[in-house]
Amino acid sequence: MPKRYRSEAEKDYLVEAIDAFNRRLLVISPDHKILAANQMAMEDHPEGIVGKSCYEVIPGCSTPCPNCPADEVLKNGKAALRYDLCDEIGGAADMLCLYAYPVYRHDEVDALVMLDFDLPALKNMEEKRIRSNAFLRNLIHSAVDGVIASDMKGRILIFNEAAAEVSGYSVEEALNKITIRDVYPEGGARKVMEMLLSPEYGGEGKLISYHIDAKHKSGAVVPISLNASIVYENGTKVATIGFFHDRREEIRMQKALEKTQVQLLQAEKMASLGKMAAGVAHQLNNPLSGIILFTKLVMEEYDLTDDATNDLERVLGDANRAKDIVKELLEFARQTSHDMKPQDINDIISRTMFLLENQSIFHNIEIEKDLAPDIPRIMGDSQQLNHIFMNIILNAADALEKSGKLSLKTRFLKDRGMVCIEISDTGHGIPEATLPHIFEPFYTTKEQGKGTGLGLSMAYGIVESHGGTIRAESKPGKGTTFFIELPGVKPEDGGN
Repeated sequence: MPKRYRSEAEKDYLVEAIDAFNRRLLVISPDHKILAANQMAMEDHPEGIVGKSCYEVIPGCSTPCPNCPADEVLKNGKAALRYDLCDEIGGAADMLCLYAYPVYRHDEVDALVMLDFDLPALKNMEEKRIRSNAFLRNLIHSAVDGVIASDMKGRILIFNEAAAEVSGYSVEEALNKITIRDVYPEGGARKVMEMLLSPEYGGEGKLISYHIDAKHKSGAVVPISLNASIVYENGTKVATIGFFHDRREEIRMQKALEKTQVQLLQAEKMASLGKMAAGVAHQLNNPLSGIILFTKLVMEEYDLTDDATNDLERVLGDANRAKDIVKELLEFARQTSHDMKPQDINDIISRTMFLLENQSIFHNIEIEKDLAPDIPRIMGDSQQLNHIFMNIILNAADALEKSGKLSLKTRFLKDRGMVCIEISDTGHGIPEATLPHIFEPFYTTKEQGKGTGLGLSMAYGIVESHGGTIRAESKPGKGTTFFIELPGVKPEDGGN
């Protein structure tokens, strides 16, 4: 736009207005020489300042200012504002702000106008802004949850320490080497953006407490709870910000709690059924004894046909089987251990195998023993422990169907003070749906007449009464492993 001609009167008014301006105003050349100044600027310099260097007058330095706004103007061709001052300034002068803007002639910067503002409020506002920004950065980096912000192209703008722990990337790597797409499994970032643009997940532009997977630097999947939103500026999407809550510990604790709840329910069930079993067993014992006795008398004292004898033998067999079940019920109902003393678990396992390994059922089964030496003794009843091992080993032999491998292993879990016994087989395994129920009383997968479903229930009760735990892992077609953990006895209490 062409400059408008001003009359001499207008020029006089402008000069008077500039002189009346209660701030110092200088017009300087590109080499920092003062070309003109208003009255306020010359007030403290009766000798005159035109021709002097601006830095000698404002702010009073002996050398050019390191961050001169005039240099910034010459560099960029735009106005510049500066807060930091020469080290030589003291007292009230440290509130000085300098503002410079260019004066163009023939499309080139011919001169620069320098204004100083003694504005404490402006400086205070800037200090507050700096403090506020520092506090916000500290707040973000101190957050327990991961905080990640990225622009609309995926470049990461904010990445705190918690985000580094979740993702495995350092803050420096995140800000300079990766994008938001690297933080999610393939397609995850796109999915999050689609949900942010949908009103179904907390409102358009928001995503509230959504469970999704993040991707660790190592490639591992990290389950997180994500709260995210789109950042708008003047109605335009400029960034997204997400708060990542690591759910790994939460999931681990939830599984541990569920396992504990199952164990408590199992213990309550065992206690209730134990009391009931004891009463039922005693009630059945007398009539069963009578059936067996009088069946034998009939078979001995009467001349019977072969068919009648066969029928009575079947009655006698079923009655004896019922009596064996009653015996197991009484064992199951026994609530206390009788002979608790320090025991060598390797010795108990070896004695159990001595009784079993020569039986015909084990002839084609390979038996492998890995019994760790010098493990602590455990406090227990040797007969009850023998009963546990015999039951599990016989179950393993049934699963192997006369061929395969049976492994027995002991070790000491020093950090927990537990002696661990592992009994493994390479048999047909336990179906996934069946595995959670194997320790429940009367639960059996054997054919009718071949199992009572009390063996593993009794083992569970005995292990629990010894202060230990028992669990099983199995894969159909690949075998089953039972893990029994019993507390080791300290040397001063009679252990090794």
